[in-house]
Amino acid sequence: MNTSPQNRSNAAIADLNAKNSAFVPGVSVVIPAYNYAKFLASTVDSVLGQTYSNFELIVVDDGSVDETRSVMESYLDKRVRYVYQENRGLSAARNAGIEQARFDYIAFLDADDRWMPDLLEVAMRSFASLPPDYGMVAGWCASMDYDGKHIGERRLRIQSDRELTVRDFVMKNPAPLSSSVIIKRCVFRDCGLFDTALRSSEDRDMWIRAASRYRVFFICRPLVFIRKHGQSMSRHAVRMRENTLKTIKSAYKNRMVSRSDILFWLRVFAVYYFETAWTYYDADRKGAALGFIATSLLIWPGLLPSANLNEPPFFRLRALVAFLLRGNHKRLDPSRFFKKQSPFFL
Repeated sequence: MNTSPQNRSNAAIADLNAKNSAFVPGVSVVIPAYNYAKFLASTVDSVLGQTYSNFELIVVDDGSVDETRSVMESYLDKRVRYVYQENRGLSAARNAGIEQARFDYIAFLDADDRWMPDLLEVAMRSFASLPPDYGMVAGWCASMDYDGKHIGERRLRIQSDRELTVRDFVMKNPAPLSSSVIIKRCVFRDCGLFDTALRSSEDRDMWIRAASRYRVFFICRPLVFIRKHGQSMSRHAVRMRENTLKTIKSAYKNRMVSRSDILFWLRVFAVYYFETAWTYYDADRKGAALGFIATSLLIWPGLLPSANLNEPPFFRLRALVAFLLRGNHKRLDPSRFFKKQSPFFL
């Protein structure tokens, strides 16, 4: 029998949760699902295998036409609930899960990702040790391929657990947060639900609003596996560009950071065009990617704080070199491209 300290600790926590669930905060886990039946069982199993047992699981089927319903009908665990709705989009599915939630803490997990066994335990332990004005806890991630094989971890340049501020979220989504977020229910009461008008970047928009009213804690160790595959939403370059820009403009309009901080907003748009460049490059649109990276450099020719953005030193120049060396592209007039894409036409 394996009686390692970690296993003894896990067993003790599970026993405590089972005997004293009334004294252990409950977590409502929301999985929005749309045509991901092939991944869903693995995702659900990763929740049911948590070392922290006081939770309910709400799977919101957003009008799937695959075998999602059949997959969920195989689960007899009383903690699992299946909710079907006509297709209304990811934000509406998450909102439906929030409205169905019974507990005061709500966690999100995308239907193609998978939690590590102690995600809830680590997050709830953090909440217990933090002041009450913290409304959200999130962690880092590891990557897996289509078949669920671990393919490594992106280097995290944040060296220790830390607070994230609204400036961090406006500048850049600090990490692939959605599947590692646990958030207090009161945050949605005070900040509103996910914006159903956004077809992507809805999570970043939500976290910006949350961080404007509550404190956010980031755990710098991987707590979730993010699945990399061609169907993931981040592959839709045009949609990502348009919705990310809407999110930034909304933050500017609502003064999440003072409009008078012009240098901050210039850096925000420089980072936006840098990230857009990589989205287009990954979508095999290398000419557009080159134009976007040129735009980023024109907006802010100086250095950007690479460590705070979880990027390597000189990351935009590295990207420019990569775009020039790795693929064919049509020559673009950067000044013409800059005029067309300029963020100053707000």
